[in-house]
Amino acid sequence: MEPGTQVWCYEDSGDDPWILSEVTERGADSLSLKHIGGDNAGNTFSRPKLPSSDDKEGTKYEGVELANSPLSESDIAEGADNDMISLQHLHEPAILHAVSERYFRGEIYTWTGPVLIAVNPFQRLPLYTKEILDAYRQEGLFRSQNIGDSSAKPLGPHVYSIADRSYRQMMSEARKSQSILISGESGAGKTETTKIVMLYLTTLGSAETDAPEGGGGGNEKLSIMERVLQSNPILEAFGNAKTLRNDNSSRFGKFIELGFNRAGILQGARVQTYLLEKVRIGYHASGERNYHIFYQLLRGATEEQHQKYCFHDGVTGGLELANYFHLTGQGGAPQLREFTDEEGLKYTLKSMRSMGWSEQKVDHVLSIVAGILHLGQVKFESKMSDGGQEIAQIADMKTVEDTAKLLGVDLEKLVTALTVRIMVTRREEMRIDLAPNKAADARDSLAKTIYGAMFLWVVKAVNDCISWENDSDIRSSAGVLDIFGFESFAVNSFEQLCINYTNEALQQQFNKFIFKLEQEEYERENIDGAFIDFADNQDCLDTIAAKPKGILALLDDECKLGQRGNDRNWANKLNQTYLPERNQTVSDNTRYSASKMQQAKGIFCVRHFAGNVAYTAETNFLEKNRDEIPLTAKSLFEEDSSDLIKEIYAVQKDQSEDSSAAQAGKPARQKTVSQQFKLQLVSLIEMIEKTDPHYIRCLKPNDAAKPKLMTRKRLTEQLRYGGVLEAVRVARMGYPVRLDHAGFFKRYRMLLPSVPEEKLTWSMEDEDAQKLCVKFLDILLEEGAKPIEYAKPDGTITRANKIRMAQRQPEPMVFPKSDVQLGLSKVFMRKTPHDKLESHRVFHQNASITLIQSWIRAMQQERRYLIMEDAAETIERWYRGCMGRARWWRLREAQAGLLLTNHYRMQISRRKFNRSRVGSVRLQAQYRGRMVRKVNATTKIQSYRRMHVRSTAYRKLKSATIALQCCARRAVAKKVFDEIKREQKDMGKLKEHNEKLKMEMASLKAMLQAQAASDAGKAESEKAIAIKQKEIDALEARIAKLEAELEKEKENVRKLENDLNVQKENNQRLANDLQYQKSVAAQASHSPTPTQRKQSMVPPPSAAPAASAAPAPPAEKVVDAVVVGHTITPEALAQHRAEVARLEEQLEEERRMSRAARIEVKNLRAAIADKGVADVTASTEISDNISEMSGSEIDKSDVPLPSDVEPQMRAPQRAPEKDTNIMASVSDYFPMIKRGFTGEEKDEAGPEVAAAGWKQDIGSRKDREEGLRDEVRVFETKVKKFYPLLEEGVDVTVWQLNKSAEVGVDSPGGEEFAVKSSSMTLKLHRRGDLLVQTVLTFNSTGGYLSKALGRRRNVAAHEPLPLNDILEVKAGCVGFDHAQLPSSSSKKGKSSKVKSENLQSSLFLTIRATPTPMASSRSFYLRLKSRSTRNDLLTGLRGILADLQVHEGVSISQIQTPAAAQARRMPGSAHKNAGANPFLGKRGDIMVPLGEVHDIINRERESYDRLLLMMLQGSSDLKEKEDELLTLRGKLHQSMADCAEKDKTQANDSKLIMQLSKKLETLLMENEDLRDNNDRLNQRLVEVECSMLQTGPS
Repeated sequence: MEPGTQVWCYEDSGDDPWILSEVTERGADSLSLKHIGGDNAGNTFSRPKLPSSDDKEGTKYEGVELANSPLSESDIAEGADNDMISLQHLHEPAILHAVSERYFRGEIYTWTGPVLIAVNPFQRLPLYTKEILDAYRQEGLFRSQNIGDSSAKPLGPHVYSIADRSYRQMMSEARKSQSILISGESGAGKTETTKIVMLYLTTLGSAETDAPEGGGGGNEKLSIMERVLQSNPILEAFGNAKTLRNDNSSRFGKFIELGFNRAGILQGARVQTYLLEKVRIGYHASGERNYHIFYQLLRGATEEQHQKYCFHDGVTGGLELANYFHLTGQGGAPQLREFTDEEGLKYTLKSMRSMGWSEQKVDHVLSIVAGILHLGQVKFESKMSDGGQEIAQIADMKTVEDTAKLLGVDLEKLVTALTVRIMVTRREEMRIDLAPNKAADARDSLAKTIYGAMFLWVVKAVNDCISWENDSDIRSSAGVLDIFGFESFAVNSFEQLCINYTNEALQQQFNKFIFKLEQEEYERENIDGAFIDFADNQDCLDTIAAKPKGILALLDDECKLGQRGNDRNWANKLNQTYLPERNQTVSDNTRYSASKMQQAKGIFCVRHFAGNVAYTAETNFLEKNRDEIPLTAKSLFEEDSSDLIKEIYAVQKDQSEDSSAAQAGKPARQKTVSQQFKLQLVSLIEMIEKTDPHYIRCLKPNDAAKPKLMTRKRLTEQLRYGGVLEAVRVARMGYPVRLDHAGFFKRYRMLLPSVPEEKLTWSMEDEDAQKLCVKFLDILLEEGAKPIEYAKPDGTITRANKIRMAQRQPEPMVFPKSDVQLGLSKVFMRKTPHDKLESHRVFHQNASITLIQSWIRAMQQERRYLIMEDAAETIERWYRGCMGRARWWRLREAQAGLLLTNHYRMQISRRKFNRSRVGSVRLQAQYRGRMVRKVNATTKIQSYRRMHVRSTAYRKLKSATIALQCCARRAVAKKVFDEIKREQKDMGKLKEHNEKLKMEMASLKAMLQAQAASDAGKAESEKAIAIKQKEIDALEARIAKLEAELEKEKENVRKLENDLNVQKENNQRLANDLQYQKSVAAQASHSPTPTQRKQSMVPPPSAAPAASAAPAPPAEKVVDAVVVGHTITPEALAQHRAEVARLEEQLEEERRMSRAARIEVKNLRAAIADKGVADVTASTEISDNISEMSGSEIDKSDVPLPSDVEPQMRAPQRAPEKDTNIMASVSDYFPMIKRGFTGEEKDEAGPEVAAAGWKQDIGSRKDREEGLRDEVRVFETKVKKFYPLLEEGVDVTVWQLNKSAEVGVDSPGGEEFAVKSSSMTLKLHRRGDLLVQTVLTFNSTGGYLSKALGRRRNVAAHEPLPLNDILEVKAGCVGFDHAQLPSSSSKKGKSSKVKSENLQSSLFLTIRATPTPMASSRSFYLRLKSRSTRNDLLTGLRGILADLQVHEGVSISQIQTPAAAQARRMPGSAHKNAGANPFLGKRGDIMVPLGEVHDIINRERESYDRLLLMMLQGSSDLKEKEDELLTLRGKLHQSMADCAEKDKTQANDSKLIMQLSKKLETLLMENEDLRDNNDRLNQRLVEVECSMLQTGPS
């Protein structure tokens, strides 16, 4: 290692373990280096020299390895680094650097001899297209047939090449089976590489069977190739899971054997699995997942499957099913990055059906998977047994029932298996009830057992589908082994021990294979004496598995102890076996070690080929190794279970039980997991040794799964764990340096520069490379043995030799010739001669470089001198020109300076003048502004003063005027009041008016009869009717006047009652004052104290007038002498009330007479119509009366009355004089509707909620009916007023929720708020005459600024909603929590304010509309400003919808329609119920207009339908409110029970506190007693001391 040589240096710290450096100086004991790469480029350091144990090794330094020369672009293009064996230096940093360089160039595959290194790119690369596959297949075919151009460039390393090599070797004359071993850690790409290898092999094997079997058709059976490839998704679904390092990590090992016939056609495949990670069923870490099949079923199942497998979304509490279930939600149930679980389920089901599984079989498998999920949901609660022990009890039997149904097992036996453990002794069977924690362990153990058995059954079912039928058809096979790589975690358990044991066995086989290849290469090159030894790891295998002292053997022995065995005892036995000495920490074979601290913690270490691994014994080694099926589980599976469970259990039983014991006639014993695994591993090794192995080592560049990112430290660890470096070490133990003949000669010919061309040529043209290398080696050793002489025979020394003499001389080129072996195509060298040749090569290169540098420096100096000479002449010329120009420039500067000075002085003077002028102007402006502001302020003050004086005078004048007006109005009111009182007592005028009315009505009747009998003319009849109508109008006016007088009289009575109450209150106050005077007079008769006299001189205000009148008499006399003045007596009030009653009677009589007059007028009109006079007015009146009808209560009295006539007020009918047919009015014979109010509709707004008629204080049925009628009238009035109210607009806050249904797996359903908390105005917009053309529009209301500016607000903020699209209108927020409604604003304060408003559910209204193509359902949530507005809007909308249904929908009532009315028999026809008809009267020849009857019936039907619809909606609301009340009642009862339990606990706590308080008081009292005793003892001691002192001197 001469100075200038590039080397790799090992660094413990940092992510890059090997740093590229350069040798700066080589000392006797150390090597000085300088970093040329990384972050510390340029830093110098040194490494010490290592003592050499072998002369062949040469000089070595600590952590230093020689670096290869960088490849040129042409070398890279030719693929010089495709095989790392061809590298000059092959060691750990060289392999790491080569793999890294190829990875960043996108070349993820690299050869290392026979081993293919594959780096996971974490991205899709175009390396597996059909064209590339065909290229490798074609090259393999040509190579196997010795066809093609041998000089053509071979294809690069690829997984296709190793698969093709195995297939071609299998099809060679030897027909030997092949095996491809794929290993690597989780996430390195083993599973994907296995798929690619299987795809290539099946493609080659299916060349003759591309067409499916069956000869065509749509339902043919798949080909063998397709079935083999379709088996992968099934095995991945049941055996792969997401880990922290890999989304699709295989949690089991598998060996897939592909069978081929003599022609190389694929006949089938078999799958063998190893060590499924069943512990993942019960527990997996955060960020990881359970096996894929669970998540695929939960997320990809249809609604029908949800019901079938008891996946109820309503019980999850809003969680996703995958997060809800215990077995799948421990790690958070994350989604996968490459594919979704829904797609995975579709792919898995497709593969199952491709395997030929029936739908029933697939359903049974999914049912068992769902049953395992429900089994994980079983929870236990504790209860006390009869013996006082805590035992487990099922908390929810519904879950256990679902589990038993899905698994197909007996319910009682399942409960027994979960809560009871059965132990069989020699004579009896013992049943032990489990504690809750033990029951949970039994549940997890049962789930693991079922899933493990089901996995074995799935593998068996897959083998049944893809396996070949006849073994005689199989000529050879190609196996693909996908095995787990070496693992070393912070805590390693039984699984890691088995995995690492497998890798140890495979590594030993790999070392043997590599050693065999090395020996074959030496023999192929005709090299003598190159047989070497390689490191054997058999001692590590014996430490793990050898009997009787192997780790697994001792574990099996401990498992045989049953309940007495445990992990700690097993760890102690291991330490006693391998560490028998007292302070021994490492075993004799150095494979087992444990420090004292590790022994105390139950930890032991095993030194594997990849490093030391610490295993923790107390991680359930024994439990995982036993993996036994409890007796309760056996009974559960063998008896009363489904056929599939029995079949699954049979597969598990065949694999886990020892068949040798059964053949010997003994009961079958269950094999431990380690025994099963060792048998499988031995079988695997034997199979591999019978085949030609091919190796693929998968590497993971980084743990973040990101492309174009490599962590070199992690890659180095994987190279060690994968055994690649071990293979390289074995390969390089003999002759580590290998060069081809041409490369060897070209590289080292420069070491003999003094040898002439005639003796040793410099060119290899027309020369035998091997002979030339032999000749070169002989001359090299001959020249190396001679002393070095740099002088010529004449004594002169060349410049090159002088340079060589000045440098440090390398070691002489003296080494045994046997250290350099010349093969047929390569030169093999040991390290010592290679280092000496390299040092001399560097020595001559440095001398040559120095000589070349000296010539180049001389040329550079000469060129620099010539350039400087030319530059000096140019500078001189330029300088002379500059001096002349400078002189001329100075003259110009002088002239310009004078001009500039004059201009500058002028500017200074001008600037001074401008500043003075501006200052003066500003001063004048400020002064003038100040004077103007002063004048303005004075004017303003004076104006305010004048305004104050005038406003004060005005207010005084206004107050006096108002007082004067009040006095005048009071006097006028008193006069009017007195006149009204006088008029009330004069009732004679009313009687006269009534008599006049009677006389007028009698004369009117006579005139009508005479006119009807004498005059039949139309004009005269109409005139007479008009005159009579005017008289009736006058009567009605008179009645109205009487009613006004009656109302006035009632008002007077109310005023009198109020005055009477006021008078009573005044009298009470006067009585109190007199009582006070009485007390004062009583005190005056005595001699008061000065204080009392002073107080008596200040009477209260109410007593002041009485005290100032005269000396106070006695109290009794004072009270009797009080005069109240003008009073209102109760007798006068009663007289007024009697007068009011009399007026009411008279008014009622006038009303009866008026009604009778109307009836007579109607009869007269009917009589006129009988003579041919058309009653246009009557028909108009009927239509007007009918149009007002909206009630449903019908008056069925004998004599029909108008709507404003009460039932008891009927007038006698006058029979017509002639017996002719009379055209009667419909109102005379059709049942009338009770309209409620008799007067006109008033626009006064009624109460917000009218009290029901049956809730009022009533005294008779009549009062009840009248109350109901009034309330109906009020209700109808409010409904009628809603149309204009809604047309004007109602301010609401709107949310629109759209729900989309699941159209397919790719388009999952969801909820979306199209409108969020938008303030709008809801309006009713008519687009036509029909209600179906009416829409509800949503207009933007605008903000405060828009209102203030008066901007236009009627802007459509949302598409209108047709009435025909409204399905229902509900109160409240139906289908969504009103408190969770989103806000349109992102501001925190506003959002919280909106949420606080949303808490009032009584303000919300829900409108559900018809679906659209984009949404399966639409819901509009409206929030109004008050509950009354909400109720009005709810009632009005329902009324509009009812009108829409009634007028433009289908009739829902049973009232006769006009078509049915045509069949109604007319009056006068024979009918069996004619006598009972109350509307026919005594005349049977009266004609009724049927058109009007039909109109009335239709209106009544519409009203009835409308009421029916609104009653249905009201009943639905009532049912929902009852359900809510029941739910609230249940919550209340639960809360009361919780409160009672808390009170009980609090009472117990109170009792305990009381007891503790009493105990504390007792202790305090005892403490006080002890303190008193102590004081007495101290006092006694003092007395004794005093007495001793007193008696002491004496």
